[in-house]
Amino acid sequence: QSKAAALILSCSAQQAAFMALSSSSAIRHHSFSLFATTHSSLVPPASHRTASSIVEAAPLRERRASPLINIPATLSSLLHLHLERKPDDRSVGLPPPAVGRNNPTVSPKEDIASLFPEIHGYADWSPLLNPLHPWLRREIIKYGEFAQATYDAFDFNPLSEFCGSCLYGRHRLLDKLGLARNGYRVSKNVYAMSHVELPRWLERSLHADAWCTESNWMGYVAVSDDAESRRIGCRDIVVAWRGTIAPTEWFEDVQGKLVPFGDAHANVKVEHGFLGVYTSKSDRTRYNKTSASEQVMEEIKRLVSHYRQRGEEVSLTITGHSLGGALALLNAYESAATIPDLPISVISFGGPRVGNVAFGEKLKEMNVKVLRVVVKQDMVPKMPGILFNEGLKRFEHVTGTLEWVYTHVGLELGLDVRSSPYLKHGLDVAGFHNLETYLHLVDGFLSSDKEFRGNARRDVALVNKASGMLRDELHIPPCWAQMANKGMVCNAYGRWVKPAREPEDIPSPYREEAQLGFCASRM
Repeated sequence: QSKAAALILSCSAQQAAFMALSSSSAIRHHSFSLFATTHSSLVPPASHRTASSIVEAAPLRERRASPLINIPATLSSLLHLHLERKPDDRSVGLPPPAVGRNNPTVSPKEDIASLFPEIHGYADWSPLLNPLHPWLRREIIKYGEFAQATYDAFDFNPLSEFCGSCLYGRHRLLDKLGLARNGYRVSKNVYAMSHVELPRWLERSLHADAWCTESNWMGYVAVSDDAESRRIGCRDIVVAWRGTIAPTEWFEDVQGKLVPFGDAHANVKVEHGFLGVYTSKSDRTRYNKTSASEQVMEEIKRLVSHYRQRGEEVSLTITGHSLGGALALLNAYESAATIPDLPISVISFGGPRVGNVAFGEKLKEMNVKVLRVVVKQDMVPKMPGILFNEGLKRFEHVTGTLEWVYTHVGLELGLDVRSSPYLKHGLDVAGFHNLETYLHLVDGFLSSDKEFRGNARRDVALVNKASGMLRDELHIPPCWAQMANKGMVCNAYGRWVKPAREPEDIPSPYREEAQLGFCASRM
């Protein structure tokens, strides 16, 4: 009892620290400033070049951020944010770049079919994680880039009539983002709404002629082409779920209420806000007459049936960042319960806890492989369940199984901001949660006891695409990925106007249904 009381007091201290951190106006302003310009309507180029000029406003930005750095160290200690610096971590300059600016940012693709059971099949990932196998590293980054595409192709501009939609039609989505090299094609877009009031999780257009007022583009389903399928050893179906932007708002938006995951799974409970986004639908809407769950499951079942009839080995890999990581777990659970003998993997980045112990145990029982990529300094994976989580398992001999306690599932690949010589080590709540920060750290990770990989090839400048995490000595401006002139163009008459979208890029549920039917008839 005394141990339980001590634990609850410790959890209460963590909650108090987190509330102080979340309610800080400085941090709230800081997290929004990192993303406000970038996500007004983000269209990154297919290739990224490192900026060479020094941003004059950087010193001012650092002065404004100084209250964050001076927050008492006890806050980060209570929240286990691991902000203390390694000894002499700034006693030497930046390491020389592993490759020049004219060298490719990706390594040649290897044939990894021999490791199909371990990477995409039922075998355990554990032997490949520490040290991290280079083939698995490449696959983790590949799926992380698929998740990043849901941000890069999302229209965040509230003044656009298409705010909340995908900027591109599905046939050219990956090509426009420079991801066609991965060897996948998008087969279906997925839309979501929510009956739960979560205003910061779904974007709303302020335009009078908005394309939709209830739904958001929430991700897509893609499938590997013949060449990629031969390389990895199976026909891989990918579902990429879009996440959220500012982590400081999670404490307000996550309700922390566990509800049953359907009538047939009464003891399996999940966070009701996540479930609301996944299962909500309404006949009043154009895009969510069926829920995100129904849309994605219909497409997964169609693709699995088609390729199995052709005698192919089929796998399902579900990925997502932040909220997208939560939706990925719900999607994996439903897929495993619906489609027997299908290898299912989840690779999530900065994902929160989703359900109770029964939820995690059922996923394990159904052979769903889960790899959670987690940055130690990121707060979102610590929620919900800051107070009551898997740490209470040590008291199960006294309390029994607690159905209302949140728990993480699967294996964890733990990353540390301090491991990279390119990243700042001050407190940057949004930067810690940034998906590009995650991908940078994965690219440099060798093992838990080794330094950052010296020959990492992924472009370091991508970290600052939507954050300011890179050290000032690199002279890469923060939040550099912005649309020229905020999307305005000068027409033939000399007037500045918003350009019209290409017909294929205008969202239309009827066109998508027609295209899907046409593709099915040709498969």
